[in-house]
Formats: sequence, structure tokens, C-alpha cells
Amino acid sequence: METLTRRRFALGAAALGLSLPFARPLLAAEFSSDGSGDQSTGLAEAMAKAAAAGQPLFLAGGTYRIADVAVPDNLKMTGIPGLTVLALASGGNSILKGTASANVTLEGISFDGAGGSGDAPLVDFTDLTELSVSGCRFSHAAVNALSLSQCGGRVENCTFTDSGSVAIFATDSRGLAVTSNRIDGCGNGGILVWRSEAGSDGTIVMSNRIADIDWRGGGNGQNGNGINVFRADGVIIASNHISGCAFSAVRINAGRNNQVTGNTCLDCGETAIFSEFGFSGSAIANNVIDGAATGISIANLDSDGHLATCTGNIVRNIAPVSRTNPDTTPVGIFAEADVAITGNVVEGVPGPAIVAGWGPYLRNVLVSSNVVRDADIGIAVSVAEGAGSAQVTGNIIDARGPALAGMAWTDTVSANLADDAGRFPNVTVGGNQQAVKPALP
Repeated sequence: METLTRRRFALGAAALGLSLPFARPLLAAEFSSDGSGDQSTGLAEAMAKAAAAGQPLFLAGGTYRIADVAVPDNLKMTGIPGLTVLALASGGNSILKGTASANVTLEGISFDGAGGSGDAPLVDFTDLTELSVSGCRFSHAAVNALSLSQCGGRVENCTFTDSGSVAIFATDSRGLAVTSNRIDGCGNGGILVWRSEAGSDGTIVMSNRIADIDWRGGGNGQNGNGINVFRADGVIIASNHISGCAFSAVRINAGRNNQVTGNTCLDCGETAIFSEFGFSGSAIANNVIDGAATGISIANLDSDGHLATCTGNIVRNIAPVSRTNPDTTPVGIFAEADVAITGNVVEGVPGPAIVAGWGPYLRNVLVSSNVVRDADIGIAVSVAEGAGSAQVTGNIIDARGPALAGMAWTDTVSANLADDAGRFPNVTVGGNQQAVKPALP
């Protein structure tokens, strides 16, 4: 049933000389659940009429059984948070879908995929130039909850629970912001920012709370990540709280000029923050990592992964083994090529706190002004045949074993690199201090 509401209120208030909180009378179309079965046709008609009239569409509280309803241009559809539920109708694929639309706004609506078993997202949008999804709830998606391809706009203040695969899957985005959402319980990933081909993206992922990310799809890192960036450049990942990921809190694969700053990463099954496979220009700064098998890894010189800063991070409580990847070794911070590792604090590592290089895969790594405490080895540098340059200066090191070690793959070639640096022309060592315990009362 579709009716116009608020007209009489607006006219009556104007007649009484009351001041309204909007500049002109608000005319809204309303659609209410009639309690019947599939209401897809009725909702589609109401959406089309409201958009054509330039009116917002208000959905009253209730449960609407919906399947594969196409979203028109210039739609603003709002509901009552927690009470307006669009549930996937029997036999449907997606609840809402849209292609080549403009100016679509969804507010205060719950999308529920309980009972669905297909491989389509609950909400599936392609080529939306200006999308706004706010205050909505997505639950029980069989696979992905919200799929966005070639979209711009924002997804904010939404809640995603029990997604079979991914909460938000954004591909080939055009100025997208994903902010202040709560994501809890995903089969394979929290927020994915991917591109079909490497290139500029510019998505902002900020102030989200992400928890309990599984890896049902298997693999050795393509699943199980809180935030995953693939072939997307210029992405900002900032101030997110991420916990309980099977693999990484943040994983960047083949991205350029991406920032990972100010995130809290707790209880990761493998590497908390990973920059890998053909990346360049990663800025990793001021993150807090507590609990992982490796804290930060900046790897894959063999795939031209290079160029990063790793600054001001706190890395602590590294596990002796990964619960998901047996190939992972306990390391606080690891880097291979063209990386400055400066001003970090690393504590509690049953292995080396900081590692520069792996075999010959070492080029231009600076390890400076870091504080290391409670590690088996303080700082390890590859001195294997063919390894490139590293400089280790001005660090404070409190280690159970060697403070500075020279490594050839997994073998310790030197347990005192400060004295032995002359044997290895690729390494410059100076000004490091072995920590002295204070005489406390």
C-alpha cells in the first residue's frame, strides 16, 4: 500500500505559524508491509514512483519478502532501524540490485538473507556514481552481504553479522568511503577493496570495528583477512579496530601508495599487517599489534615488492606458531627491499624482533631508532651470498639471545654482528645499545 504522508502535518503547521526544521514541506511516499508473501512487485512500483516524483520513500516497520528488486535513479529509501526488514524471498538471488544508477540512498533498513542458499550478494550494486548506505543492518548473507562494483559514495554506520563469505566487497571503486561500520562473523573476509586491473582506487576505510573473520575458502592468505587490498592504489586504511582474523588484520597485495595508519590489530592467526607481491609505496605507521604469528611483514622482493616505511608501530606478544599457516615463523617486523624501519617498539617475540632480508632477498633496508624487548634475537640481518645493503643503527635492544645476528637463510652465521660487521660488506652497524636493566628499589 502506497500513501503520501506528512502533507497534512506540514500544511497545518504552516497555518499555525509553526517553524519547521526544513526549508520546505516534506512530501514522502510510504510503503507498508501487508503481511503477504513476496512483495517485490509492490516495492518496485513504490520505488519507481517515489524516485520519479523526487520524493523519499519511507518503509514502515515490518518484514518484507523481497527478491531481485532493481533500484531506480534518484532513490532515497528509509526505514525504521531494527524494525524495517527486507528479507530475501524464497527462490531469490539478491534482495536489491542496481546497475548504472545515480544518487541512491538507503537508510535505517535491515537486510536479512536467512534461508537463502545462492551465490549472489544480499545487496548488489554496479556503476552507481553516488551511493549512500547508512544505518543499515546486513545479516545472514549466504555469501557476500554488500557487493559494490565501480561505485562511488559511502557506506557508513552499518552493521554486518554472519556473512557466509565477505561483508563488503568493493571492486573498481571510484571515490568510495567505508567508515564507522561494525562487522562481526564473516566466512572469508571483512572488507575487500579489489580492482580487476592494477590502478588508482582511492577508497578510504576508516574507523570500522571488525571481528571474527574465518577462512572457510582455505588458502594461505587470500582468505581470512579483516581488510584486504588487491591491485588497488591510493587506499587509506586508518583507525580501524580489528580482532580475531584467521590470517591478517590488514593485507595489501600488489597495491601502490597505500597507507595503513593508526589501526589496532588483535589476535591474528598469521601476519597482522602484510604488504606483499608487487606492492610499492606502503606507509605503515602508528599501528598497535597485540597477538600474531608475525607482526608486520613487508615482503616479496622476488615479485618486485618494495618501497615502504614502517614507523612508530607497537608490536607485542608474537605467538610461537601460526594457527592457520605452518610456514609462518615468529617475527616482530620483517622487511626485504627499500624499507625504513624506524621508531618502532617490539616486545615479546619467541624469535627475532626485527629481521632485514631473507637469503639474497635484501636491498636497502634501514633499521634505526627502534626499541626491542623480550625477544630471542634482537635484530637479524641477512648476510647470505647475494644479499644487498642494510644499515642497523641507534637501536636499543634487550634480547635473551644475540642482540644483533647475521643470518644465512635460517642459519645464524654471526651471533655478534656488531663485532663481525667487517666480515659482511653489505651491513653497516653502529650506535646500537644493549639494554641495561635499571636498579629499581
